[in-house]
Amino acid sequence: MSYMRGDLLTRTRKLVKGLAKPAPRWLKAMEEAPPVTFPRTDGKIKKIELPEDVYVKRFFKKHPDSLYHDAIKISGFDPPPARVFAWRVLELKAEGVSEDDAMAVADMEYRTEKKAKKKAYKELKEIARSEGKRPPPNPYPSAIKEIQAEEKKYVNDRFNNPKIIEIANKMKEERDQLLQDRGAPGQWQ
Repeated sequence: MSYMRGDLLTRTRKLVKGLAKPAPRWLKAMEEAPPVTFPRTDGKIKKIELPEDVYVKRFFKKHPDSLYHDAIKISGFDPPPARVFAWRVLELKAEGVSEDDAMAVADMEYRTEKKAKKKAYKELKEIARSEGKRPPPNPYPSAIKEIQAEEKKYVNDRFNNPKIIEIANKMKEERDQLLQDRGAPGQWQ
């Protein structure tokens, strides 16, 4: 009876009252002690909003390049820079600092941290080069380079996998055939 509206008790009552169904044994007991009814939701799911969300949005407006570095990494333990920024602003506001000053301080801290990481990476690269070793991965890589690194195996696969080459050749043949059919005389275009 999942397709019917209302609960089992009211539906069964109506069917018994209308003589469409004989009264089941459990109906009398269920009428004396009806099951608990839970209030229904209106179907709208409220969006979860955290107090720092306002500052996260402001951070992204100020630093749009950070959007790519701020992806939620399920296996990571470090919070994204935008959240750290927002938490710092809230922490400073709780201490009594004005909102503008708190944002300025948090922004300055973010920039100095980013510069320090870039400087440390630069020094690590120089040390690795002097020792003749391979440099460590960049802590702030370009978002485009990250995406390209993830897709590199698929790009190489496109040129080396015989199944994919066969599919590509079929697609080319179909396209060429379609272009020939369009250019055939006597057809309406």
